[in-house]
Amino acid sequence: MKRKIERFNPFVYMIRSLFGMFIIVMISLISLILLSYFLSATPKRTIYYFFSGPFSSLYAFGNMINDAIPLIIGGLGVSLAFRAGNMNIGGEGQVYTGALIATIVAIALEGFGEIGVVLSIFLAMAASGLLAGFSGYLKAKWNTNELITTFLVSNAMILIVNYLISGPFVDPLTNLISTRQIPEVAELTLVLPPSNLNTSLVTALAAVFIIHALMYRSKTGFELRMYGNNNKFAMYAGISHTYYQIMPMFVSGAMYGLSGAMAIFGTYHAVIKEFSVGLGWNALAVALIARYRPFAVIPAALFFAYIDSGAHSAMLYSDVTFELSSIVQATVFFLVSSVTLQRLGLGKRRV
Repeated sequence: MKRKIERFNPFVYMIRSLFGMFIIVMISLISLILLSYFLSATPKRTIYYFFSGPFSSLYAFGNMINDAIPLIIGGLGVSLAFRAGNMNIGGEGQVYTGALIATIVAIALEGFGEIGVVLSIFLAMAASGLLAGFSGYLKAKWNTNELITTFLVSNAMILIVNYLISGPFVDPLTNLISTRQIPEVAELTLVLPPSNLNTSLVTALAAVFIIHALMYRSKTGFELRMYGNNNKFAMYAGISHTYYQIMPMFVSGAMYGLSGAMAIFGTYHAVIKEFSVGLGWNALAVALIARYRPFAVIPAALFFAYIDSGAHSAMLYSDVTFELSSIVQATVFFLVSSVTLQRLGLGKRRV
């Protein structure tokens, strides 16, 4: 009996992907409602403030959008690496490292004005890109598992950055464990005051278009997706094995570095010890929900930011703790890795 060949229909695949995302969102929100009844003495109040809190004021709404910005940029980097068949789970250390490099360089080059700011961003991207690219090199050279190397290098860098922040670069004039404030010229303009939303939103949206063009409108992107879909076939077709193990990892790390720089220049204005905890993992979840599609990263990041913002609101006005959002985010991680859901709605990854 001849095997029936299934023809790929892009429209059907898009519908199935959207359906899968819808299932994940619905199950996550239902789990939140159930948890509220189990964990809260006033569940209706908790649910009300969780869902309405992010939209209760311009301040809350702007902060929610602002929280999504580093997730968008980081999610783009993860998506690029994953589409090439590489696994970058070192986002935590790469964001943290990029933030520190951007801050130190911006302070050191304060006299150069905007040129110093731009240079600090590029150096932050280069430093974080090298961290991830190093794991890609190890994989290309000795077939070392990049899951292990990115994770170990990330943890090592977190410890190193913590030491630098609390030691050589600590600001003695503040009660926080942080670096000195960046110069005023490096601070991004607020878009929706009094919230923290700033012009890094433009950078995030521009990055979406750039990564989309790279992945789907260029020869490099076609080869990258072909390599990620079937690396042996790609190598037989003459596509460089080494290049597509190192380059996507470098770009992925660079996007994490950009995410850290934007967080500092737009929101924090100094590197506070462990300010970025969870950002790398959340960006990974965003990429998984988006199925590595650049434009789908935007609503996925907004969903995660909405969960965080809603949890903060519920914590302020009811009796639950902020850990409620962590439980919902863990549910999302479980759902996006569910084989059953992939069969029902998410479908197989396509070139």
